[in-house]
Amino acid sequence: MASLGLAFAAAIAAALAPTLGPGPSAAPSVPVKSSPKTSAATAPRTDSALQPAIGADPFAPVGPNGERPLTITIESGLSVGRLGLQGRKDGDAAIDPQTGAKQVGANMVDLGGLSYQGKATITGQPLRPVRIELPPSVVLYSQTGAEAELSEFRTDLPGVAMLDASGQLQFNFGATITSKGGQGGNFRGRIPIRVEYY
Repeated sequence: MASLGLAFAAAIAAALAPTLGPGPSAAPSVPVKSSPKTSAATAPRTDSALQPAIGADPFAPVGPNGERPLTITIESGLSVGRLGLQGRKDGDAAIDPQTGAKQVGANMVDLGGLSYQGKATITGQPLRPVRIELPPSVVLYSQTGAEAELSEFRTDLPGVAMLDASGQLQFNFGATITSKGGQGGNFRGRIPIRVEYY
């Protein structure tokens, strides 16, 4: 099993006021401790991550049963750009995992900014099925203490996700962001992702 925390940033303006501060930016890489059967990392994609899993690195660690541990590489984080509330009621917006398109819901307007879905690559034992778990919800915080919530995480994965013959699986994910208490701000948080072999 592998797990990691993926940084997320969003800007929401309350009641159509100017957005507070700069738009979302990429989060730094966060290494995650490895276990004998699995491992994870959020380091940016490198050329070595594109090599076949078998024979790509003769010094790569293997588990006690010869199984390659899992690693996760985050290709890009999730971004909703800039949003604005139309009044004092809360609103929401969703990012589609396949296209990265932003769809605003009631009481929310799109103020522009770059929006895109999250992208990740899993590397491990070729042709092995894996289970990928995203949380039911994540609370985001601004520097002033305001909160927003990410929920309804979605991926573009099939019903059974399997690593390919080179030991890799790429997938996209999206979510819905909802304001809380009609408050705006630059919201940030971490999305825990768990991956394990079936």
